[in-house]
Amino acid sequence: MFNFDAERFLGIQTGAVQLKDELNLAIDAVMEKGVENVFFVGTGGATLLMYPAQFILKNHSKLPIYTEISSELMLMDHQFLGEKSLVILPSLSGTTKETVAAAQYCKEKGATTFSLVGHADTPLAHLTDYTFVNYAADDTSCESFYIQSYLIAFRLMYIRNEFPQYHQFVEEMKQLPAVLLNVKSATEQRAAEFAQKHKHTPYHILSGTGIDWGQTYYYGMCILEEMQWIKTRPVHASDFFHGTLELVEEDTSIILLKGEDKTRPLAERVERFAEHYSKELTVFDTKDYELDGISDDLRRFLSPIVLATLLERVSCHLEEQRNHPLSTRRYYKKVPF
Repeated sequence: MFNFDAERFLGIQTGAVQLKDELNLAIDAVMEKGVENVFFVGTGGATLLMYPAQFILKNHSKLPIYTEISSELMLMDHQFLGEKSLVILPSLSGTTKETVAAAQYCKEKGATTFSLVGHADTPLAHLTDYTFVNYAADDTSCESFYIQSYLIAFRLMYIRNEFPQYHQFVEEMKQLPAVLLNVKSATEQRAAEFAQKHKHTPYHILSGTGIDWGQTYYYGMCILEEMQWIKTRPVHASDFFHGTLELVEEDTSIILLKGEDKTRPLAERVERFAEHYSKELTVFDTKDYELDGISDDLRRFLSPIVLATLLERVSCHLEEQRNHPLSTRRYYKKVPF
């Protein structure tokens, strides 16, 4: 595969899976003391990467779940954040100023705090009650964060007797790094063709639904916009028909991300419309990929991770075709804001 280190990828994602026992000890201890709700609190893309875990918990647990933007949380008077709250704070760098400040804010509220970071000796890692470290870089962080947040969600439900598949699922997740590597390989040619075709496309509509909505939003905002300076419109598949459809012309690029949960019919509705009115529809469907060793029950949860890993191949080829390194920024970490 072009510009890709398979061993590095496997090592990082295996490292995320191997955090299971460490996470379990912390979750079990906190739950034993009593947890009334769980908050996922982050900034930018890190927040969006927590959406699938929130989606799983909302649909399979009665434990109240909230996902909040760090800076906004500190300006609110959230009535459910308190001493019986468990707060999960992801930040790859461990230095994101809004998330560090939010960790301090949550501690002052008496909440128990977990940080998910790529580096141990960082402000966020030093501040939280429990710190979980797995090195990753931008091109590997999505899968790593997804895996960690899933392990947290599955354990929380298991302790509450809401998730009898727990032991089966965590065993299957040990196969996930190798499975994802196969997904990348299977996507390589298509990713190269997409990048060649769309290297000059100035605007994309992205649509997804259900457990995949966070990944849809993330790819538009954090990759195509931030890392490639391409204008995008991420729109939930349900909202597509309440405004965005009027922007569709025959040359409008539409990227549809299709997963396998119960909301799939909403994505299929967008597909039917787009096929009729645009000649530039691209569909990435997780059903097209074999996930050896993964049961059908787990597959429906894994679609955001599969989409993230295949879209990394698209990003890599766009970087080459557009002669625009994914690390290039105008403003981020360059000017005060």
